[in-house]
Amino acid sequence: MTTAELDILVAQIGEEILARVAGTPAAPAKKPEGLNLPDSVCPGCTQRCAQTCACNTKKIIAAGADRVSASERLTKVDPAIAAVIDHTILKPEATRADVSRICREARQYNFASVCVNPYWVPLVRAELAGSPVKVCTVVGFPLGATSTEAKVAETEAALRSGAQEIDMVINVGALRSGDHEVVKADIQQVVKAAHAAGAIVKVILETALLDDSQKAVACTLCKMAGADFVKTSTGFGPSGATAHDVALMRAVVGPEMGVKAAGGIRTLEDFRAMTAAGATRIGASASVKIVEAAR
Repeated sequence: MTTAELDILVAQIGEEILARVAGTPAAPAKKPEGLNLPDSVCPGCTQRCAQTCACNTKKIIAAGADRVSASERLTKVDPAIAAVIDHTILKPEATRADVSRICREARQYNFASVCVNPYWVPLVRAELAGSPVKVCTVVGFPLGATSTEAKVAETEAALRSGAQEIDMVINVGALRSGDHEVVKADIQQVVKAAHAAGAIVKVILETALLDDSQKAVACTLCKMAGADFVKTSTGFGPSGATAHDVALMRAVVGPEMGVKAAGGIRTLEDFRAMTAAGATRIGASASVKIVEAAR
């Protein structure tokens, strides 16, 4: 397929998807089993902690979330909820002690993964040795403007160090310039390196910097490149996820790929909106707490 043919195909797909999104509800998600929490709320609850309310959390999971990403501020968690959490610490000032604490929490509660900057991958691998918790890291983070060669090298180095999940940032400038083949190849090369090592790839679009047509195109290119997930935001951009963006992304990628909403998700209303729109993972980076064990 030539570059011109790719541009035409992407434009056609984008136009069709945008036409469908307005009137097409998100496909219902599969409901995980094993969530046996009481439906009572905590005394004095202000309903601002979506994941410390068992009743509300059940609604979130039932709506389709199969992973939840959160910051390091955690309390006890229910095992069924912990299994869908990407336990994340990406702040640049994080210390060795901070990362080690995140790993201890992940081991204790059996979170799905610990997501860190590449420098910390060897430490996380060592801290999580013998546990089912996966090691996740970021590539081209947070701007996505490095070369493809640099992203592939970063991916391969992370994989050698023990990474099992790669969150890469799309080349936003190339996408906005209409360089579709460049964007597709950028993703494809990272996916190729990751999949060869048995790792999955989540592509961060930084949706706040794109219009709807560009978001649809980006998702189409991610799917064509073989990525496993599309993700809304880095958490370092001008704004985070919106239900509109999640619905658009889900409509483009269909049920075959994961959609992760991240950035600015702080309340129960945010969670409900994102999962109802089609998110299958939630990234909660603003001190969102996780469900406590049934009391």
